[in-house]
This record gives sequence, structure tokens and C-alpha cells, in this order.
Amino acid sequence: MSSTRTSWGASRSSASSADPPRPGRARLLGAGCAGLLLAAVSVIVGCRAADTDAVTPVPQLLAFLPWLLVPAAAAVALSLLTRWWTGLIWGVVVLGLLAWFLRPYGPGGEPGGPALARLRVLTSNVEFGWATGSLIPVIRRDRPDIVFVEECEYTCQARLKREVGAAYPYRRAVEGDTSVGSIVLSRFPLTATAGVPGKMGMPGAVADVDGHPVRLQLAHPKPPLPRQVSLWKEELGRLRAFADRHDDGPLVLAGDFNASQDHAAFRRILDTGLRDAARLAGEGREPSWPSDTTPAFGAQIDHVLVSKEFSASRARFLDLAGTDHRSLLVDLTLHQPR
Repeated sequence: MSSTRTSWGASRSSASSADPPRPGRARLLGAGCAGLLLAAVSVIVGCRAADTDAVTPVPQLLAFLPWLLVPAAAAVALSLLTRWWTGLIWGVVVLGLLAWFLRPYGPGGEPGGPALARLRVLTSNVEFGWATGSLIPVIRRDRPDIVFVEECEYTCQARLKREVGAAYPYRRAVEGDTSVGSIVLSRFPLTATAGVPGKMGMPGAVADVDGHPVRLQLAHPKPPLPRQVSLWKEELGRLRAFADRHDDGPLVLAGDFNASQDHAAFRRILDTGLRDAARLAGEGREPSWPSDTTPAFGAQIDHVLVSKEFSASRARFLDLAGTDHRSLLVDLTLHQPR
């Protein structure tokens, strides 16, 4: 009987030692968290790779694509700690794709012809006109030649005309309340031209820059709010169609695009041949919104886009009180086309 018990006990011991050890709860939890992080980031990265803005919440998260490096890196660390090798490989692939997409998008290079004129351009979203009082000292100090102002409602337009109108006698505006109003101020003579249709004002004009006609167009499509993503895509599509049709000389398309280079709808505007002046000046990833968290965190959604006749030597993002956007000031040079 004793011999039988000993044999039975040895058999159980042998079978037990042959079973693989079960992972602990902490290890399972860590691997699960890594998997959830990687799944969420992979959806956004996948849409970026597929060149689509998809639907909410993808467009909203694509604006912050560079910051997805943080959860992706955390998932890689968790995978390493828990020895989840599939997750580790998955995470490294995701990090590699993110690093690839951080590269500047769109054409670069310098125009080959001689310089014809120099001009300074400022674009500023003053958030329902609240930052008008902060914008005026910037205009007086930096003396831009052309100023694009978004969300400049009736009071904002009247104040700009009253306080800086002598220096900017030429103006093109769309009047409206809250976010609808917009205005282009210019030291150079302006000829009226049709703007791009949109829910918010997007006026256009042709400036006579030292004898050279330059088409100006303010950009301010609707933001990609959860129930307005299709409208956001439609209005960015109108800006792309406008840029694609324009083939008769220099063009400056500037404003609050409510989109970054990580949005497919914005990249299609760059695909027409326009170049991002901030990128040309070495500031292609400097955030402009939301101003409360920039430059540590944010997205660059305010842009000055220029045609191939322009070079950009300097770009500065300026903080203004009263608005959730930083203003963008760029120095441009117009060149003779070759």
C-alpha cells in the first residue's frame, strides 16, 4: 500500500513538473495594457498609412500624431517588461511608422530665379475677436506687409480699421459675427476677386507687390468637430480645388486650416504644388494650437502656403493673449520664375 501511494505521488509530481508555469496576474495585466495601447495607436497610424482621415475620432487624433510616440513607447516598455515578444515586435513596427510619418510632407527646395520682391506675411486667428487688442501691437511692432485675420467679427474689423488703417489702406473682408468674419489687410494695392466659399469667411484678392501680381487667399475651413467632419473635408476640398485651378502666377494661401500635415485632406492641398512656408524656414512641426499648451504640446494647424515662386527665410510663432491660436509671421521672397 505504501509503495502504491509513493508511486501515485511520484506520478503526480512528475505530471505537475511537466506543466508550463502560468504567467502571473501582473504580467497578464501589463501585456493587456500594452495590447490596448498598441491597438488604439495602430488604428490612427493605419489611417495615416492608408491616406485617409476616416471618421471621428480619427481626424481629431491625427492632429496630434507625433504625440502618439508616447503611448507607443509605453506599450513597447510594457511588452519588454512582461516578455510579450509579439507585442514588442508590434510596438517597434508602430514606432517605426510614426517616425517615418514625422518627416516633413510636401515639396521643398528653393526657386531658381532672381529675387523680385520681399514681403512679410502674418496670419492670426483672434478667436471671435477677443485677441484683437493683442494683435494690434504685434502688427505695429513687426510691420507685416500682408495680414490675414480669422474670426475677426464686426468689432474686430472696425478696430483694425481705426487703429492700423492708415498703415494698411487696402482691405478685403467678409463681415460676420463670432467666427464668420475674416479680413485681409495689405500695404500693397488690392484688386477684388472671388474668395473660396465656406461657412466661415474666406476672402481673396490680388495684391500688386512692387508691380508683380500676387494672388492672396485666406483659409478658414470649419474644424473637424464630431458632427462636422464631412463639412471639414468638403471645405478643405474646396481649398484644394482652388489651389489646383490656380496656375497664373504667385499665390499665398494663409490662415487657420484646422488641419495639420498628418491630415490627408491637408496633404492633398500640398499635392497641388504649394509649399508650407514654416517648413521651408525649418519650423515644420512647431505647434500653433491650442496656445495654452504650446510649444510643449499641440498641433500646427495655422499655415502660410506659397507657390513655387516664393522662398521663406524665417518663420515665427507668436503668443497672443485672448486666443487659443498662436500667430504665424513669415518672411517671404518672391522670385522670377524660371
